[in-house]
Amino acid sequence: MKMTKVVPFAMSALLLGGAIGAPTASANEGEPTVINAETSVQQVQPIFIKVTGTVENVEVRENATYYTVVDGDNTNIVIANKDSLVFDNMGKEAKLQKGNKVSAYSYAKKPMLAIYPPQYNPEVIIVETEEMSSVEVDFFNKDLVDTENNLKLNVGEDTKLASATGKDVKVDDLKEQHLVVFYTIATMSIPAQTPPSKVIVLDTIEKEEPVEVDPAPIPEPAPVDSAVQEIINKDFYEVDGTKMVPLRLIAEKLGFKVEVTPKGAIVSKGALSYTITRGQKEYGYNKALRQFKVAPALLESGKTYVPVEFVEELTK
Repeated sequence: MKMTKVVPFAMSALLLGGAIGAPTASANEGEPTVINAETSVQQVQPIFIKVTGTVENVEVRENATYYTVVDGDNTNIVIANKDSLVFDNMGKEAKLQKGNKVSAYSYAKKPMLAIYPPQYNPEVIIVETEEMSSVEVDFFNKDLVDTENNLKLNVGEDTKLASATGKDVKVDDLKEQHLVVFYTIATMSIPAQTPPSKVIVLDTIEKEEPVEVDPAPIPEPAPVDSAVQEIINKDFYEVDGTKMVPLRLIAEKLGFKVEVTPKGAIVSKGALSYTITRGQKEYGYNKALRQFKVAPALLESGKTYVPVEFVEELTK
């Protein structure tokens, strides 16, 4: 991986307010923005899915290594190969091993297998150490500000620049790109400003160009089976204005097979497969990833409830 340094800058101008301490690293979120009319709280879709935990098992296969990452009740599989980007939180290349505390960042729009436990092939894996350094993986705009206006990059002469593909990188190459940012200090301003120690351009992620399409009429929702409608009318509750309905009763009534998993269920019929995880808004649809408005939940009756909009998905 090639590294370059860039033009010096005035550190005193950077640290406006001068406060030391970096905001907590996270998988930031980006467009589209959804505003809940009842709460006026902005909900945004994640650009990167962040998986954290401790590596508890390592399985070496022919072309990749599968790491079982556990965080409390959450278990995920992180897949890495010889080309995977693995660094510690200081930006040094690292080697994954059992017992490591890790954070894995996967591009949210990348297809994902509908399988339990979830499997991720992340763009970058960070091995967390005791060193006081933070990492942010996000999309940065032309002003080098992340999607939530939390962090602005002030690149200096000591900032190491690199790309996932090994290309030479200049400061202008960082604009409007998905970046991995390593930093130790930041101001208390909004957004916080930091002189990053290292920045990696994730140029393996293709930019999405806007596509102009002719407006098409919105199709009418498919009629709901009367027996299914009866279940909805009798067995539901509401969360933030979203009606939650029993998954198994409705799915089986629509001819789907429901396989219970420790944290949810796999709903399938023919070539269709949905992987539902309780407490998690994201759900698997064949090899893609979609998102509920409200996370599925398990009630005391032992039934998993999902947003009623999922019924329309099953009846398409």
